[in-house]
Amino acid sequence: MAARADVTDSFETSRSGISGAAASLITLWAVLGGALLLVVVIMNVLSVIGAAVWVPLPGDFEMTEIGVAVAVFMFLPYCELTGSNVTADIFTARAGPRTIAFFKLLGSIVAVIFSLLLLWRNYANMQSQKEYEYTTAILQFPTWVAFIPILVSLALLAVAACLTLLENGGTVLDADRQ
Repeated sequence: MAARADVTDSFETSRSGISGAAASLITLWAVLGGALLLVVVIMNVLSVIGAAVWVPLPGDFEMTEIGVAVAVFMFLPYCELTGSNVTADIFTARAGPRTIAFFKLLGSIVAVIFSLLLLWRNYANMQSQKEYEYTTAILQFPTWVAFIPILVSLALLAVAACLTLLENGGTVLDADRQ
């Protein structure tokens, strides 16, 4: 627990101004994603209890699918900002700081490109879902609505990727000066 707090503290205290505000917003967004997951778990518990005692909640699996998908997207900006994404350390175990800094910079560039690509394509998908009035089977919940927080998440992911790109670019430049 203390190690996680150290990582969180180090990324929040090293940023100020606009980047600090963005980091705070991204952290809040991830916390809201955790709250959404908690709501999904409570809904599932109530549905199981309801099925055992009386009747299950209709459409609980539909809301579980949507809630978990949205929550996962809500965590992505925080993972990018804190460097908590999956890495293949086996390839860099014997690499020097300059090489590692270069790979982190390369990863940030890829993250910016993919976040913008995902934002663009998910926006188009939301428009399509709305145009054709797609809904879930049981609750008739309009599926395009779930894309709104997903698009916010992807926009925040792009912001986080830009922040890490700038920071990792600075690290590469510092490594070159040494």
